[in-house]
Amino acid sequence: MTNYTPRPDRFDQAGQDQLIDAHDLEVTQPGMRSLRTWSHDALALRPGERALDIGSGTGSEVIAFADAVGPTGAAIGVEPDPNLLASAERRATEHDSGARFVSGDAYGLPFGGDAFDAVLCERAFQHLTAPARAAAEIARVLRPGGRAVVVDSDWATAIVHPGDPRVVRAVIDTLISSTTNPHSGRRLSGLLSGAGLVVDEVGSQALVQDRTVGAGALVSRIADLAVLRGTITTADRDQLLADLRAGAERGDIHVSVTLFGVLAHKR
Repeated sequence: MTNYTPRPDRFDQAGQDQLIDAHDLEVTQPGMRSLRTWSHDALALRPGERALDIGSGTGSEVIAFADAVGPTGAAIGVEPDPNLLASAERRATEHDSGARFVSGDAYGLPFGGDAFDAVLCERAFQHLTAPARAAAEIARVLRPGGRAVVVDSDWATAIVHPGDPRVVRAVIDTLISSTTNPHSGRRLSGLLSGAGLVVDEVGSQALVQDRTVGAGALVSRIADLAVLRGTITTADRDQLLADLRAGAERGDIHVSVTLFGVLAHKR
């Protein structure tokens, strides 16, 4: 596997400025909807509770949290990217939502201990070089009895079909080596347990790319990088993309990655 330099040891714009994210798989909305339904069901928010979303992006989950906890509760999103933070605030205003958003990162949540009944952290751990620190922060801000759901990809579960197995393996290895914490999905239970939380349930969902898009942006980009790194040739890349286009035309194509979700609670 190609060696790589880990990204900065902080969850901010620099830490997110990496090649791979589950967002890069095209048209995977059904899988994400299923996983988010599981996450919300697992957290089971009640009116009056306090809920936190770490890495809240454009704020959709926090707005849903605000609806669940009602006016007597609190729903807060933490996001390091100022552009996403501004977008989330605009979105909350448009929805006349009580959701609130603050600047912060997974290594230093701007709250005291025992502050929240529920915490969600989705697709952030893959960007972290020190995920145990983030798990400890989740445990710190949870109240006794509070619940946490952490969701992330495990890029070693990536599947690309059809294609020459040697070339596909080289592309997947490039994908893995281009991610800060590529095996984060399989590590979530251990990280949360190590932070003192009790793991209650582990779920998973394969994000399957729409078969009509062929290779798609993700595989095309990774294949280009594999050429730059010298692990495959230009001819290898071109043949792989052609194989995927042909597979899409005849209905014989599969591009996916599996996300894992862990529900845990604080004693």
